[in-house]
Amino acid sequence: MTAAEAQPRRPDSAAPRRSVTAAVVQASAPLFDTPAALARAEELLREAVTGRGAEVVVLPEAFLGGYPKGLDFGITVGSRTPAGRDLFRRYHAAAVEIPGPEVTRLAAVTRELGCHAVIGAVERSGGTLYCVALLFGPDGYLGLHRKLMPTAAERYLWGQGDGSTLPVADTGNGMLGTAICWENYMPLFRTAMYAKGVDLWCAPTVDDRDAWQATMRHIALEGRCFVLSASQYLRRDGLPDDLRPVQGDDPDTVLIGGGSVIVSPLGEVLAGPLRDGEGILTAELDLDDLVRARFDFDPVGHYARPDVFTLHVDESPAGTVTWTR
Repeated sequence: MTAAEAQPRRPDSAAPRRSVTAAVVQASAPLFDTPAALARAEELLREAVTGRGAEVVVLPEAFLGGYPKGLDFGITVGSRTPAGRDLFRRYHAAAVEIPGPEVTRLAAVTRELGCHAVIGAVERSGGTLYCVALLFGPDGYLGLHRKLMPTAAERYLWGQGDGSTLPVADTGNGMLGTAICWENYMPLFRTAMYAKGVDLWCAPTVDDRDAWQATMRHIALEGRCFVLSASQYLRRDGLPDDLRPVQGDDPDTVLIGGGSVIVSPLGEVLAGPLRDGEGILTAELDLDDLVRARFDFDPVGHYARPDVFTLHVDESPAGTVTWTR
């Protein structure tokens, strides 16, 4: 044995660091103006990638199609109004079809930029709208996730997704998955996504409460994954003048207050939370932190108890009508 061979091997601290730069975008797009929203999404993607060096970008919930914060659509229990129905007509017209020109355009942008992106949108499918997260990569459009459970009054605007749209994308730098807004509070949903191996947990949202920060840090710790949460920032002057949000008509009234954040797999805040305006947060994610964090906790691995707890997930499409020939 030579003297060199006799030397103890050092840990792989000298090994090249594996990292990816992630960005979360805090912004809003014009309500009922889909071309303007699409242009804004493209602008923000380009700024995040070319201006900030991001390789993974997350845009907020319902960025395309809009989140109508403070509008009641003329709904009371057991009653709807003609004005509310017409407002829904406008909202329906502003939603995007999938596949459709908006998705095609965004796919071209991510191919050009060579990035991965998760973008919140409102999907129009027949007479039903769905809140969705669109997944894109260097190869273009990768698929969508439909929000499984709209929250509270969202249920009279959006339908429910099913288990057939729970995609996880291999970015080459980790597995990317998404949960929209209050889906992040669904423990069985989280367990299913952990079982799919999510490393980059993308959480487009409009939840601007301080409590949301605790949820994002909890998911990072529970899933031992990076959490990328992008929230909208919306003021009253971002809505058309003819609308009457319940918060009032002062143009400076903040309807959605942001709170975008990036969290490490051990619950450390890497960037944010961002308040009081629009902006882009970035962080360099050390991918080796994923393994370091899972050393003592893996929720669907060595820290699971399948002899006691199991979860069944139905990923089949839930169609209303089945045709046989």
